[in-house]
Amino acid sequence: MLRVTEVLPALGPPLLACAMSATAIAPVGAAPQERGRDPEEVFARLKQRYDRNFDGVITAEEWTRNRRNFRRLDEDGDGKITLADLKARMGDARPRMDPAPSTASSSGEISPEALEFFETKVRPVLATHCYSCHSEDAARIKGGLRVDGRSHLISGGVGGPALVPGDADASALIEAVRYEDPLFAMPPREKLPDEAIQDLEAWVAMGAPWPAERENDSAADVVVEDTAGGSAGYGEIDLEAGRAFWSFQPVARPAVPSPEDESDWARSPIDRFLLEEMEDAGTRPVADADDATWLRRLTFDLTGLPPSPEELAAFQEDKGADRHARVVDRLLTSPAFGERFGRHWLDVARYGESSGKEANVVYPHAWRYRDWVIDAFHGDMPYDEFLTRQLAGDLLEAEDDDERAWNLIATGYLALGPKGHQNRDQRQFRLDLIDEQVDAVSQGMLGLTLSCARCHDHKFDPIPTEDYYAFAGFFMSTETLFGTYRGAGNNNPASLIELPDAASIPNGPRMEDAIRRIMGRALDRTTEPSAREMNAEDERQARRLARQREQQSEVIQSLLDRFDERGRALPANRLAMGVRDGEPIDLAILDRGELERPRGVAPRGVPQVLTEQPLQLEGGSGRLELARWIASPENPLTARVWVNRVWHHLFGAGLVTSPDNFGRGGDAPTHPELLDWLAAGFVENGWSTKALVREIVMSRAYRLDSARDRANEALDPEITTLWRMRERRLEAEAIRDAMLVASGELSPERPVGSPTNAMEGRLQREEFAKFATRERPVRSVYMPALRGHVTDAMEAFDAPDAAFVTGSREVTTGATQALFLMNDGDVLERSDALADRVLAMEVTDRERIDATFVLTLGREPLGRERSAVLSFLRDYERTFDAEAKKATRSAPPETPREGQRRLRRERRQRERSPLAQKGPEEHTDGRRAAWSAFAQSLFQSAEFRAIG
Repeated sequence: MLRVTEVLPALGPPLLACAMSATAIAPVGAAPQERGRDPEEVFARLKQRYDRNFDGVITAEEWTRNRRNFRRLDEDGDGKITLADLKARMGDARPRMDPAPSTASSSGEISPEALEFFETKVRPVLATHCYSCHSEDAARIKGGLRVDGRSHLISGGVGGPALVPGDADASALIEAVRYEDPLFAMPPREKLPDEAIQDLEAWVAMGAPWPAERENDSAADVVVEDTAGGSAGYGEIDLEAGRAFWSFQPVARPAVPSPEDESDWARSPIDRFLLEEMEDAGTRPVADADDATWLRRLTFDLTGLPPSPEELAAFQEDKGADRHARVVDRLLTSPAFGERFGRHWLDVARYGESSGKEANVVYPHAWRYRDWVIDAFHGDMPYDEFLTRQLAGDLLEAEDDDERAWNLIATGYLALGPKGHQNRDQRQFRLDLIDEQVDAVSQGMLGLTLSCARCHDHKFDPIPTEDYYAFAGFFMSTETLFGTYRGAGNNNPASLIELPDAASIPNGPRMEDAIRRIMGRALDRTTEPSAREMNAEDERQARRLARQREQQSEVIQSLLDRFDERGRALPANRLAMGVRDGEPIDLAILDRGELERPRGVAPRGVPQVLTEQPLQLEGGSGRLELARWIASPENPLTARVWVNRVWHHLFGAGLVTSPDNFGRGGDAPTHPELLDWLAAGFVENGWSTKALVREIVMSRAYRLDSARDRANEALDPEITTLWRMRERRLEAEAIRDAMLVASGELSPERPVGSPTNAMEGRLQREEFAKFATRERPVRSVYMPALRGHVTDAMEAFDAPDAAFVTGSREVTTGATQALFLMNDGDVLERSDALADRVLAMEVTDRERIDATFVLTLGREPLGRERSAVLSFLRDYERTFDAEAKKATRSAPPETPREGQRRLRRERRQRERSPLAQKGPEEHTDGRRAAWSAFAQSLFQSAEFRAIG
């Protein structure tokens, strides 16, 4: 028998109302089998359909169907349907036991990242599914086990310890939720969603961090008021005291200091701020970097690419006083600047082309947002406008169809986050989607971890729970259009935005022949029932399989309809992810984030600590007012956060080293006056990112060498005073792009779209992901960003997790990186191409060596390096030729018949797997092999992967 939760979403509105009124909700005098229904279960299903603000009641405005049914169910006639109404009508007066309030305990410190993970991923699961039986306030603590504190989990119950921090497989808690042993499975009624289990596993693996609170706190000690506007946290919040925190103070431009020993070193106000800090610390700046080092650093920082040999020679020959400024201005106008800083923002925007999580549904139109971001930075769109369009582009006036299209595409920022499409509870899916949007906006634009207040008051910042739900209300009043089809693994579909026909935007990329053939074959298979469908055990299973086949057919046909017979994208493909206004809704405050514990409603608004006046909404969702508040010069966070992000990308660390957290859980600024001076100037200069970048890179501090100094290191080993430039490892994209530039293979043109535009549905087959992300001679920012399918090149060098806002990437050094550069097929092909490039030069081998060094390292070799390379090339070629002759003598020649068999075998393989990729070719020429090995050795060097 089908579960009601599986059937109801598939019913149309009239059938749904009929099903609810005629069967689920029976009057007192109904048949015994209907009277036996649980009113709590029925009310839960009604709320899932009608309770739009999650306040636990259904009002007449929310009931969008037959008014007579509403009046019949509203037993007490107060204009609201409640659980009490259903109990009275269904003859069931059993009291409802609410879950107990949370008690938390811990030991030790917890990082802001771990805190956020615990509060948003772990505590809600424990509170919702475990506390009613395993917390201090449970009627009876079952099994003697409490899960409302870390120490309780470690000590365990009658069955022993439930938690082994750092070892998920050894933890009984994880064993229970995995449902591997039916006699030891929790929660007892229903297995947790796969995503929740994975979150618990990850939490235990990271050491089971738990925020520090008083041991043995009881629920009575926790401040929880059940009135709107009350606290849901662990103590009263003093907003006035909170506003005194440095990042919540208004930005004011301080006076530029006058260091005692300024001499001729300081060339800009930035230098004077830094020099004053150096004097206080007793450090002195090192000498300037040489021309080649500075040019390589600047070119990578502004474009993500190395300087060409011609650019290096021109800079060294230029003796003008303003030669540095000319290079900076040239790089700022390059399209590569937009690609470089666009990639930085895409990290913050958690850009991905699939949903990730357990289903991993493809987002074929996400690439339009990527291109919009790159174009915005290339055109130096004012940052306040840049933020406003992403939050409310659909609500802005547009001069023409082009502007209208780009404004709609910009709102893709809110739509492309990770999602758990398998979630059958549509209300929970909606809340999780909104929470992800709140997290992206608050961290990415404001540097606040607002999502930490979803279940209780923020542990560090003066943000009560009601502020979270007030902020979430903007997105609850918004319809998110992420564009996926209902099908196996996707219980939460959505439409897309249709872009104006007259807009000057591309229809999309061409669908490759291999994909089109596969889609055609798949469509043919959906026309007839499969063997599994025909041999189904019962009619219910047969209907389910038939429905899945029809859904699959719809997905494939809709994809093919967007392309013509030659694979060219049609106007039907002019679609985009984004948002549009929905019905304005003020969201209920959910105690501990639980759907079944609403307590009052929070009017839409912004964190109280950041404003003393409520936001005045003019109608609709309020997103436009929210966007203008965030992008306002009076907002104390927005300019500071962006200026700090830019500084981080140019110096390797921000003035605030926690770029996504400007709250008390983050780091204090190392140079607060300089941060405010830059932020105020940024706003005064029209929010121009290029002007900000130019001001920073033209400073003397940016020009410093990375040479070490023992005296300075003794006083400031962390280089906090910036007495020298930090050495920095290039990001994964810059490393890959630099190889393509050196080998001469990088395409100068931006590709149209993304290979994912020719895909739909779940990424169930690994070969589709590999085909989409296969190597192409384009910049890495244009390679598909499929969540859960990061390429080896990106994974080896710490590409960000697109499930999270990432303002600062991890930088690791490990053996896997060296192994990747030694064995990866794409690296070998880049090495071959670079060898072919220098061998084609009509020069001597010494000059070829010089050219190879300049192409890869941006400098000429030292004398001893040149002689060592010449010796290596001679030895390698001699050894290679000797081994090749030996192999030829020992291997019998291939007969004509054997050759034909081999060719037939290769052809059959290609036909069976049209997505298969060809690997690097074998070397047959000793000289080419030697030069390729030399090129690869330079790619493997630490100097190639770093700037200093």
